[in-house]
Amino acid sequence: MTGRARARSRGRARGQETTAPGASQARETAPAAPPPAEGELVGRGRQKGAPGPFSAEAVLQISAGFQQVKLGERGGRRRDFHDAGINTRQAMEHVKESKSGTSGSAIQLSANFFRILSRPQWVLYQYHVDFKPPMESRRLRTALLFHHDEVLGSARSFDGALLFLPHKLHSKETVLHSETRNGEKVQITVTLTNELPPTSPVCIQFYNIIFRRILRILNMQQIGRNYYNPNDPLNIPQHRLTIWPGYTTTILQYESSIMLCTDVSHKVLRSETVLDFMANLRHQCGNQRFPDICAKELIGLIVLTKYNNKTYRIDDLAWDHTPNNTFKRGDTEISFKNYYKTQYGLDITDGNQVLLISHVKKLGPAGGPPPGPAMLIPELCYLTGLTDKMRADFNIMKDLSTHTRLTPEQREGRLDRFVSNIRKNTDAQAELDKWGLSFDKQLLSLTGRVLPGERIFQGSRSYQYDFRTADWAKEMRGIPLINSPPLNNWLVFHTRRNGNEAQSLVQTLNKVSGPLGIRLQRPVMIEYEDHQESLLRALQQNVGPQVQIVVVVLPSNRKDKYDSVKKYLCVDCPTPSQCVVSRTLSRPQALMTVATKIALQMACKMGGELWSVEIPLKQLMIVGIDCYHDTAAGKRSIGALVASLNQSMSRWYSKCVLQHKGQEIMDGLKMALSGALKDYLKFNNCLPSRIIVYRDGVGDGQLHSVVNYEVSQIMDSIKSMGHDYLPKLSVVVVKKRISSRFFAQINGKVTNPPPGTIVDSEVTRPEWYDFYIVSQSVRSGSVSPTHYNVVYDTSGLKPDHMQRLTYKLCHMYYNWQGIIRVPAPCQYAHKLAFLVGQSIHREHSAQLDDFLFYL
Repeated sequence: MTGRARARSRGRARGQETTAPGASQARETAPAAPPPAEGELVGRGRQKGAPGPFSAEAVLQISAGFQQVKLGERGGRRRDFHDAGINTRQAMEHVKESKSGTSGSAIQLSANFFRILSRPQWVLYQYHVDFKPPMESRRLRTALLFHHDEVLGSARSFDGALLFLPHKLHSKETVLHSETRNGEKVQITVTLTNELPPTSPVCIQFYNIIFRRILRILNMQQIGRNYYNPNDPLNIPQHRLTIWPGYTTTILQYESSIMLCTDVSHKVLRSETVLDFMANLRHQCGNQRFPDICAKELIGLIVLTKYNNKTYRIDDLAWDHTPNNTFKRGDTEISFKNYYKTQYGLDITDGNQVLLISHVKKLGPAGGPPPGPAMLIPELCYLTGLTDKMRADFNIMKDLSTHTRLTPEQREGRLDRFVSNIRKNTDAQAELDKWGLSFDKQLLSLTGRVLPGERIFQGSRSYQYDFRTADWAKEMRGIPLINSPPLNNWLVFHTRRNGNEAQSLVQTLNKVSGPLGIRLQRPVMIEYEDHQESLLRALQQNVGPQVQIVVVVLPSNRKDKYDSVKKYLCVDCPTPSQCVVSRTLSRPQALMTVATKIALQMACKMGGELWSVEIPLKQLMIVGIDCYHDTAAGKRSIGALVASLNQSMSRWYSKCVLQHKGQEIMDGLKMALSGALKDYLKFNNCLPSRIIVYRDGVGDGQLHSVVNYEVSQIMDSIKSMGHDYLPKLSVVVVKKRISSRFFAQINGKVTNPPPGTIVDSEVTRPEWYDFYIVSQSVRSGSVSPTHYNVVYDTSGLKPDHMQRLTYKLCHMYYNWQGIIRVPAPCQYAHKLAFLVGQSIHREHSAQLDDFLFYL
């Protein structure tokens, strides 16, 4: 399994409801802790002492648990997935009144948001519940409290210490009396501690919890953060795949109201079990190599256990365990085989299979140790997701896309149906009614703006592109590039079998390069034997300092050969290189297109400039930062920084930084930014007066560290250039993995919004200076917008100018003659971090810093 596939699988879910079999059982009764200080929060959100003011810490603790919400569902317990509570807008005077732009033409849109409606003056009442004598078992506390329906009512939520009600009890302190089965008398004191308005963080968390209850009422199963419907599977029998349709859901406070954002999601399941997979693997590689290859293939994969519809990540294999091994369940020992028979009625047929280990990351009961690793039976675990081999199979991906790639009309219909199903379900509606909540019937309608198309400047000419396709591949043909170094000394490496393809490539490059203004001399053709050592030896013997670029025709897309070429030519002997697989050159009808793309890439890699757009700001430096996690080197983080060096944003400085696990990525990028500023000074004889940093690769819940840590690191880098140097600085967090979608109504039909659509109202967050841009045009499916959040800004640029500049930068990625989803420096940084993480695993030579050698 390649690093790419493993990296993809990393992001998938790992939720489980209860301690899995084989996990070390955490006891309910925890050792006695020292008495807490007054007002201190202990256990599961319990507040001892007098109920004091509602602190931020209390919000986090209270949101930790509500009764009936299982561990796997508490998204906000350890990490806030929605970065709530980070108010960056208040520090920016120029956007306090308004953060909306003005340019462009208005467009009517709908978005995948539903307003949450509550009865007037809706308040959530929070009570603290105390038991005398103290009761250790949460289940017992819940049972004793819920005997008092006539006082509490049917709408209540209790986590063992905190009780939430939609109505106020008669007095501030209510004393109730219960009795245990053993006849022990218990006094329960229910004390009002807070009245929470609908917009409070705890209420927002509460809405999400109520909504998850609704999804469970609809018989949907949680996998990770999302919910799926196992009762409505889409089967693709020819590929042994099943798709579970599902939804992503979040309820948050947006500009004018609290809304549910929901999008369609799909979970791809394979019909083969891990045991089937292991048997096939053993058959292919033999017994001797099996343990190593098996571990390499399986570790990091996500599996689904259908008996409880939970997903687990395989962290290791227990080669010394089989289903006949036992584990402690309560006070008795039970074998895995018997456990599955008694608990789920499942017979395990292979008694000799090794067990899988999954490190359960959920917390144990209050005060107890966390659960240990879970042991899983391969025969009962189904593989999820796709292998790289499957992704490379055109037929599989085509058949999958018919089910998963929904048009805007299909997507909108699916979302409307989802909310109407909730309305039609009497139990779900009853749950909402008793809390006084309901949803809007329609998707949210809002007004966006469409920016005008940009003019592309190329050489001495300029032109407009086709607005519908958002690319200019046709328009740029036959027009000389802005600048391309003449190519006098270059090498082409090929095997004997691929000699004809190599010759065809050189001839076609000669044809296409003339009109583009690229001057090519004939290359030196070098033949190598079809194995890795021979190719490396040929490179070592022939590539010298005078060689401008190396082209390698590879007989197949084997990763090891590609990696060895890149490692040698990026680190040991720094020379720009271009690899091309022979199969790409074997179709004569596509050769002109392929050769044009290769010619453009070669020109870029040697410092050429292809095209530009008008950038009105002077002395501006744009910086893109992205990260990649190198799984081959123990999840080491690779940070990449790419910074513009000239006014037209056509020359770039690139640096990557390899961090050890657990290190802050910005520590190394601080040095990279100082290097970029020095290079800018050398290039322009002055330092930039304005710096805009686009920070990509920020996951959910990481905004806090960017705002509190990275911004100050960026400022330290700037200060290192001299105390009197103080440029205007903006830091923008770029997020692609978002659930927001927008649909346009054009000629009575639901379609994708056109490229250049901006949304900066209604669905943005009131505490942030943020906006969405739809920059791409997609041929099929629904277009995804990109979310931009300006977290720091001393530049005072108007929102309109910030939005337009961001959109302009989406035109400047030289590996695609069209508009891309993120600003070009972000995509360059991604390409660099990916190359280093996948192939080089070391920092590239400083001699390549000023070239886009990684395209």
